[in-house]
Amino acid sequence: MSSHVLACGGGGMHDDRGRLRPGPLFEHALSLARDRAPLRVCGVFTAMGDASGLIARWHAGFAAAGRPELVSHLALLPMPNVGDLRAHLLAQDLIWVWGGSVAGLMALWRLHGVDEVMREAHDAGVVLAGVSAGALCWTSGGTTDSFGPRLRPWTDGLRLVEGSTCPHYDSEGERRPLYRRLVAEGTLEPGHAADDGVGLHYVDGVLHEAVADRDGASAWRVTPDGEQRLPTRRLP
Repeated sequence: MSSHVLACGGGGMHDDRGRLRPGPLFEHALSLARDRAPLRVCGVFTAMGDASGLIARWHAGFAAAGRPELVSHLALLPMPNVGDLRAHLLAQDLIWVWGGSVAGLMALWRLHGVDEVMREAHDAGVVLAGVSAGALCWTSGGTTDSFGPRLRPWTDGLRLVEGSTCPHYDSEGERRPLYRRLVAEGTLEPGHAADDGVGLHYVDGVLHEAVADRDGASAWRVTPDGEQRLPTRRLP
């Protein structure tokens, strides 16, 4: 059984009048899941401090659309909302991790043992996906504003996929030059960058393809020698 990770530079869910509506990247993550019905989908909002309003919008969006998935969420604050974290996460077909503070996310995951469960889920064939912090967490590290408004390197990821990554490559002006410099200096491992609307699809830890939900969005391979634009498939 192959392991799938979809690390998105930005996007994935659309805000539709206060409800979160799955977009093409989210639908693509669902398409990678095992073939059973209904699919079980868990949203993880640790990086946003388990914001209750965001969680409510997550559930409201699926309910309003009458979607067939069995939708849940994992919260760690102020206490875990499920009695058995491991059993809940391993029962999922897709785990979608929201953006925010990747450093805070990883600290709480390790405190509650979620980091090790995510490794188990990955090996068991649960699709792991997410945006921004929810993309960084699966890699060796990348650029983050977890520590303040100035972007800094972060090197404490789960390393489920090869190398480092950089989200928001085309939408936040400091990301691109900083990521290229940090890779060139050796602070970050060589890796991949994703424009907003781009998903990096890894199979068994190795980049399989890049997909995009909008025209002109790209993925990039970044090494100490520079960057190279990668073929990026446009999703319907």
